[in-house]
Amino acid sequence: MRIFKKIYTYLLILIIGNFLIADELTIRTSSGISKGIEKNGVITWNDLPYAKPPIKDLRWKAPRSLNDDASIVNDKNDNFCVQRPSSLGGASGIDDFVGTEDCLYLDIRKPQNSNKKLPVMFWIHGGGNTSGLKDIYDFSGLVKKEGVIVVSINYRLGPFGWFSHPSIQDFQNGIDKTSNFGTLDIIKALEWVNKNIEKFGGDKDNITIFGESAGGHNVLSLLVAPQAKGLFHKAISQSGYTTSVSYEIAHNVKHKSIDYINSQEVIKKITDNPEQLDVIRSKILDMQAYKFYSYYSKDVLREIPLMTNDGIVIPGDGLYESLKNPINPSIPVIAGSNRDEVKLWIGTALYFIQPEYSFIGSIFGIPRIKIVNEDAFEAFNYYRSSAWQIRGVVEPLNNLALAGSTKLYAYRYDWDDHRRRPIADFKKIIGAAHATEIPLIAGNNKLVGNYGFIIYPNGPSKRFTSKNMMKFWANFAKFGNPGVSSNNIRWKEFINDNSQKVMILDKKKNLSMKDINNSFKSLVNELNNDTRVSDLEKCVILYQMGALIGNDVYDNLDQIYPKKCSKETSQKFLEDNASFISY
Repeated sequence: MRIFKKIYTYLLILIIGNFLIADELTIRTSSGISKGIEKNGVITWNDLPYAKPPIKDLRWKAPRSLNDDASIVNDKNDNFCVQRPSSLGGASGIDDFVGTEDCLYLDIRKPQNSNKKLPVMFWIHGGGNTSGLKDIYDFSGLVKKEGVIVVSINYRLGPFGWFSHPSIQDFQNGIDKTSNFGTLDIIKALEWVNKNIEKFGGDKDNITIFGESAGGHNVLSLLVAPQAKGLFHKAISQSGYTTSVSYEIAHNVKHKSIDYINSQEVIKKITDNPEQLDVIRSKILDMQAYKFYSYYSKDVLREIPLMTNDGIVIPGDGLYESLKNPINPSIPVIAGSNRDEVKLWIGTALYFIQPEYSFIGSIFGIPRIKIVNEDAFEAFNYYRSSAWQIRGVVEPLNNLALAGSTKLYAYRYDWDDHRRRPIADFKKIIGAAHATEIPLIAGNNKLVGNYGFIIYPNGPSKRFTSKNMMKFWANFAKFGNPGVSSNNIRWKEFINDNSQKVMILDKKKNLSMKDINNSFKSLVNELNNDTRVSDLEKCVILYQMGALIGNDVYDNLDQIYPKKCSKETSQKFLEDNASFISY
């Protein structure tokens, strides 16, 4: 009798599903039936599952395919992955942790009334691979204006996305022996897109991956991950980097410059018997997610080791070196950084910033902001942001060029026409900071919430820059090259006429191609002669340039810096001045 009930239930779901699909907004996918929502010429399908929930015995395993084409997909609230709350591109919340392990979902946006196959742009959010979520990014403007489909995803974060301990890897086989579960989530989402996107009007043979910060980092990782081969055709890394660590450092070996919380330290906090691997395995697989993460949060100033050279997903010689041997050298790549990357952080640091009361500021809940030492503020920004360009743009593209890649493009985002009053001079304090390019590409200010009128005041400067950035990104997705701006500036390839070229993305009079001349040697010499900062501050900058952006090259920089610095003193300075304000 039960078998007949099951058959009846399945047929009933099938009939209802087929009835629903009569609606043009309703799509049957390999993981369920989803009804799109039309708004302002864009159709959005929310919260499509692309893999089984990575819970219980699937925690710290590769994501598993979800084959359930008859279930109904409903919108979900707060289905982002477990993380600490963050006001900088993460999930909000007042508790120590937010989110859920059942988080492997994606959204799809496409222009309404499009009858041809559209290029697909696959967005990977940032947040240091410890925070972030798909829901704060709305690419409707790009979708509608440029005729592309944008897919946005969640993926596992922090120690649930990247974890190395023999109680996990030694008991698992094949792909499950990896340490890079978050990377595999992104790859699984790409597999889902390849399988299903044609049902939404997308071209599975024209997929561009793009992401910012950790998202850019993940874009670069997919260029070397063998499991990603054939799943995408173009790549854009916005403010990415090439950091990866060995399994030993992630597990139990001290890093020479970065104070990582390795997994063995965490396990010793959980149990008095860290050698009983089977007992540890059972305990941490059964442990509530927030409780497990809390063993990391006791050391908030220390780093979690993330992307790992496991020899399975990330080659054993690491991400940086592996870019010299990518999975497909013919893939066109854009890599770029922002002129004022680190103002996103130092613009809130009490070492540089002094908040004051103002009547107008109190109306908007924002203090009046004053820069305490403008010279030092600009110096810290200049050297660290220039180092980011070297580590996140020049070096990755040069490594790809060594592999024979030729369709390579670089940019530097310079647009900074923010309001200069009445609360603060945001042109100086924020400038072309980390992540501030995203709203101009997306075509809306959703990412910055109520502060859009301050950071992105309407006017010809913003309209020109946004229009051209959307056009460049869409051209690249469609044709493999960014093309020409509306004022006839052609974006040239990175290696051109025996020089390295970068597109300066800015308002009309400043948009231009320039040569990249920075090197670590020239930056270190410039730092040595800089009168804007003290000798101690110079040593701190040197440490940040060498250790905090990409793999650790601090010792190399210290050797060419003519004065004596102490790494420990620089680290102590950063610990003592780790106070920030929240806008």
